[in-house]
Amino acid sequence: MDVSESGERQISWAARSMPVLTAIGERFALSRPFDGLKIAACLHVTAETAVLMGALKAGGAEIALAASNPLSTQDDVAEALRGYGIGVHARAGVDRATYYRHIHQALDLEPDLVLDDGCDLVNILHTERTDLLERVSGGCEETTTGIIRLRQMAAEGALRFPVVAVNDTRTKRMFDNRYGTGQSTLDGIMRATNTMLAGRTVVVAGFGYCGRGVAERAEGLGARVIVTEIDAVKALDATLQGYEVRPMAQAAMLGDLFVTVTGNRDVIRGEHLSVMKDGAILANAGHFDVEIDVRALDELAHEVHRGVRPNTDEYVMPDGRRLLLLAEGRLVNLTAAEGHPAAVMDMSFSAQALAVAWLVGARAELEPGVYDVPGEIDHEVARLKLAATGIGIDTLTPEQEDYLHSWRVGS
Repeated sequence: MDVSESGERQISWAARSMPVLTAIGERFALSRPFDGLKIAACLHVTAETAVLMGALKAGGAEIALAASNPLSTQDDVAEALRGYGIGVHARAGVDRATYYRHIHQALDLEPDLVLDDGCDLVNILHTERTDLLERVSGGCEETTTGIIRLRQMAAEGALRFPVVAVNDTRTKRMFDNRYGTGQSTLDGIMRATNTMLAGRTVVVAGFGYCGRGVAERAEGLGARVIVTEIDAVKALDATLQGYEVRPMAQAAMLGDLFVTVTGNRDVIRGEHLSVMKDGAILANAGHFDVEIDVRALDELAHEVHRGVRPNTDEYVMPDGRRLLLLAEGRLVNLTAAEGHPAAVMDMSFSAQALAVAWLVGARAELEPGVYDVPGEIDHEVARLKLAATGIGIDTLTPEQEDYLHSWRVGS
C-alpha cells in the first residue's frame, strides 16, 4: 500500500464517524458557496481535517493547508489530500523554521478567507505578510489559545478583518474541548507511558472545559485528581465537583502525572520541577509548547535520555530523580495519539464549515473584530448530530411557546 492509499483509508475511516460534516459537504456541492474563493488554513493535518477540507472544496474553494503543529501531521493523509487537488504544506516532525515556512507557503495562495488553529497564521498575516491583508475578508479560529490572542489584537485595534470564534460555540466547548480533549489526552499519555492511572495522583493545571474533561476522565479511571487554578470561580467549581484544589507549589510535591491545559506559559516552572517525585510524568494538552518550561527542565537535568519510549524523554536530576516529559511538551493527544475521536470532530468541523459559509454572506457588513458563531448554526449542528445518531427530542407545544414568550401568565 502506498502512502497516498494509506491516507485515503484513514480519511474514509474518519468520514464514517462524521455524518454531519459529510452531509454538509453534499449540501455545499449543490450550492457552491465558495466558488471563486481561496482559503488558506493552518490546522492539524489529520484525517478529520481532511474531511473538512473535502467539504470546503466541494463548495468550490481553492485551498492551501499548513500544519498548526509540527508533530501532529499525518504524512499519509497529507499526501492523499494533495491527490485531491488541495495544496498541503506540512510534514511530520519539521523544525520551527520549516513550520513557519509552510505557513508562508499556504499564504502564498493570496487567500480571501483564512482558517486558523492557534492564531499563528493570522499573526503572520498581521506582522510579516501585511501585503495580503487587503484581500482577506474574514476568518475562523477554533482554539481557546487563538481566541485569547485574537481578542487582544481586537482590543488593541490591530485586527484587520472579522474572525469568527468557532471555539466558543456550545457544541465545541461542551463536546470537543471537554469530551474530546479529556479522552484523547489520556489516550496519548497511556500510549506513551503504558502507565496505570488507578490509584495515582493526577494534577490538572486549568479547569476550563478542556481541564474539566481531563479531570473527569482521570477520575473515571480511578485517579486521585488535584486541580490548580488562577480563577476563583473555576477553582470553586472544581471544589464543589469534589476535586482537591491546591496551588501548583503544593501540588508539585504530590503528583504522579501532571497535565497542563491552561493556554498560558510557564505553568510548570523550575521551582516545581525541583520538588517533583521520582518518576513524575509531564504532559501538555494546551495548544502551544510553552506551558511546561522545557528550557528549565533541560537546565536542571544532569542527563537526558531521549526516546526511552516513543514520545517519552527521561530527564535525570542531579539527585537521581527521573522526570518524564511527553511529546517534547507539545500537544500530547495529537503527538502521542491521534487527537480527538472523529465523532467529536464531526461537530466542531461542521460548525466551522457552516461558519465559513455564513461569513461569506456576512463579511461585507462586518467590521474587523471577533464574532460569535450565530446561535442557529450551533443548534443546527446539534440537531443534525442527534438525527444522525437516531436520537429524538421533544418539541414545545403551542401553549408552551406562548408561555415562554409572555409575561402576563403567572403561577
